[in-house]
Amino acid sequence: MPTLCNLDGRLVPPEEALVPVLDRGFLYGDSVYEVLRTYGGRPYAMGRHLRRLQGSAQRIGLQLPDAAALAHEVARTLAAAGNAESYVRIIVTRGEGKFGLAPALSDERRVVIVVRPLETPPEALYARGLKVAVVAIRRLSPRTLDPAAKTGNYLNSVLALGQAQRMGADDAVLLDLVGRVTELSTSNIFFVKDRVIVTPALALGLLEGVTRAAVMEVARAQGFIVQEAFHGPEALAAADEVFATSTLREVMPITQLVFGTEVAPETPRAIGSGAPGPVAKALREAFRAQAGKSAAEATR
Repeated sequence: MPTLCNLDGRLVPPEEALVPVLDRGFLYGDSVYEVLRTYGGRPYAMGRHLRRLQGSAQRIGLQLPDAAALAHEVARTLAAAGNAESYVRIIVTRGEGKFGLAPALSDERRVVIVVRPLETPPEALYARGLKVAVVAIRRLSPRTLDPAAKTGNYLNSVLALGQAQRMGADDAVLLDLVGRVTELSTSNIFFVKDRVIVTPALALGLLEGVTRAAVMEVARAQGFIVQEAFHGPEALAAADEVFATSTLREVMPITQLVFGTEVAPETPRAIGSGAPGPVAKALREAFRAQAGKSAAEATR
């Protein structure tokens, strides 16, 4: 059974994992979630992911189950699914209650864990790199819906990605309200200039990626200077290399940048040589080695 769902502790195939239409996660996006993956069949950075899930829940006033209980249910679902490598999605909603927006109208929560076979980007994409577009849609301000909370309300990124694709790109670069780079639609972003690695500061209002943090650790261990800073999209255009990080992408080169508008996108600009650079390649290899070792040690 390659795809398996855990619905409040009950293991069922996807077609039986039914959530009521009055669940607040469905009605309002009133939920939090995490995505993780396995290396060697073992979950990577489970502790970090569960701490981030807790942080997201605290930001929206949602009480989570005990972290140890969640980790146990993830392990149980992975074992039952029996995949060589798996994608894991943990979703906690505020459940259902009386109809209305007020959080207090719900007196329950719902926990869903989805495990399916891992599908990663094709190696051909790492060989050519992503084309990304600087879109008109801006990242939500932390004073509205804090982007540091990984919630079921993902419309900001959905619309940004759609606009980028209509501009002929693979992903979107989202700027904040004053024009500073924050992140991609589902990934963090880095650039390299004179062997200094720079990534947007968390204070801008972006998700603190688990892979982002791990790659920063790996890069510093390899002797790179790593900085968190505020910068505009022109810094990406002038960089030697740009790359994205996420659970599924790991370290993905970005080789082209598109400016302009959806109606009139400019000719894509090549980043650096226009081909994936040595820093992104080296960091991906180092990260994969670290992830595999970490996942193995966590289960001993």
